[in-house]
Amino acid sequence: MFMSKAKLYIVSTPIGNMADITLRAIEVLKGVDVILSEDTRETDKILKKYSFSKPQISYRDQNHTRVIEQIKEMLKDGKSLALVSDSGTPSISDPGFKLVRDLIAENVEIESIPGPSAVTAALSISGLPTDKFLFLGFLPKGTIQIEKFFEKYAGVDATLIFYESPFRLSGSMKIAQKVLGHRQVCVCNDITKMHEEVVRGSLTEISNHYLQKKIKGEFVVLIAKKDY
Repeated sequence: MFMSKAKLYIVSTPIGNMADITLRAIEVLKGVDVILSEDTRETDKILKKYSFSKPQISYRDQNHTRVIEQIKEMLKDGKSLALVSDSGTPSISDPGFKLVRDLIAENVEIESIPGPSAVTAALSISGLPTDKFLFLGFLPKGTIQIEKFFEKYAGVDATLIFYESPFRLSGSMKIAQKVLGHRQVCVCNDITKMHEEVVRGSLTEISNHYLQKKIKGEFVVLIAKKDY
């Protein structure tokens, strides 16, 4: 596939299982001039898996200011670029927003190459209402901040979805129970990976489940709306 004009492609990559990449994503990654990678080592795993190589530039929120002019120059020179994060869809609690915002201001054409997202994958198997949901990114770190977080969204008429660290999961579910009362929860760990686990129950049951359990990985937490 030959990219005939300057464009930024937002390319979704697997969240765990490497086979989940789309044929179109592979085609685009092979065809662009340069890949903008959150972590070039993670992107290398995909390129090696599908037997090709491509020049890469490290792009993260932290180095946006340093590399944005270089990216703009490449686009002005007619080069096509692909943005990938370590896993899933770029800019969904991953690097990408600042880049997309700034390139829109430059009238650069931007195209989405859709694919895996931990948020929608978890929602689809949760058993909780899917007609309305609110994705809230990462849970705050401090106890007081977590309590205020749940107070803020307690009245939202939608399934709440957020990411949480395994080290704080039991404690944050206890705080959620204190603020939100009895609600149903689904916790998804390492979706699509070898040790994928999905646990469903009340906030109290979930808190107790993870209290003594040694856990690691990436967690997506879904909490049902009130009175579900």
